[in-house]
Amino acid sequence: MKKTNKVAKAFMNKIRAGEKTNGKPLGTKLDINEETWHNRLLIATPSTGLIRMEWAMARFGQIIPTNWSYVEVIQWINNYVPMQYLLPDAENLIAKTCVEGNFEWMLSIEEDNILPADAFQRINEYMKKGDVPIVSGLYFTKSNPPEPVIYRGRGTGPYEDFKMGEKIWVDGIPFGFTLIHGSIIRALWDEAEEYMVNGQMTRRVFDTPQKNFGNAADGATAALRGTSDLAFCTKIIEDKIFEKAGWPEFQKKKNPFLVDTNIFLRHIDQQGRQYPIGGVPDKYVAKAKPSKKAIGKWGK
Repeated sequence: MKKTNKVAKAFMNKIRAGEKTNGKPLGTKLDINEETWHNRLLIATPSTGLIRMEWAMARFGQIIPTNWSYVEVIQWINNYVPMQYLLPDAENLIAKTCVEGNFEWMLSIEEDNILPADAFQRINEYMKKGDVPIVSGLYFTKSNPPEPVIYRGRGTGPYEDFKMGEKIWVDGIPFGFTLIHGSIIRALWDEAEEYMVNGQMTRRVFDTPQKNFGNAADGATAALRGTSDLAFCTKIIEDKIFEKAGWPEFQKKKNPFLVDTNIFLRHIDQQGRQYPIGGVPDKYVAKAKPSKKAIGKWGK
């Protein structure tokens, strides 16, 4: 077996060098990259392990751009766990993979967002241009009536002044389908505290705000609750992460996160209901302009 391996290795070395075999030229010189070549994109999905078939078909039926390289990681979230083992813990293990693998980009895909068939193609355009560090697709809440999961300001509700097909700048986005440049994750990682998750050392890049306040004088209490995605957006802005990561022009923006509504995702629950039920509400759909030629021929 060892002899066979040595022969194979010697043959491969000849191919690399473009040498002759049995007195005849090989005809092809094989140029093999010995360095890491697949660290361009990390596709990450925190998962409970329960997904809908519709999600699987959309995720793994994607149109893949030509000459595309990516690595996929699925970080499991236990359904029955001790307290404090939550979604941010899974996200922080993903951040650890991104940093240790020195990935150029990280794409977050949540397990309840159904991707359009061309999602990877569209996101690849942003990767090729490389001029926007964070880009999100658009989806709506699992509710009726539905609300778009994009924000300007905190405590002000969703941002609704847009039409489908537009590109919108906001200060709060979700993680359902979000492309993040690796430099952003690394800048956050450098400043984050270390902690243990299921026996693994990671850092608190992502966190869910959960704070309680009390006033001993009058006995009043208050609580602060939030989500890891909005907390992530707020931290990037307030801690000047764009500037530290080498994107100073985005630090100056009031609304530094881009939402491409052409990347429209369906939000699905475990019963298979897809939101928004009945399609995108009319107020978000641009009205088609009548053709001048048609008006001239058929109109008054």
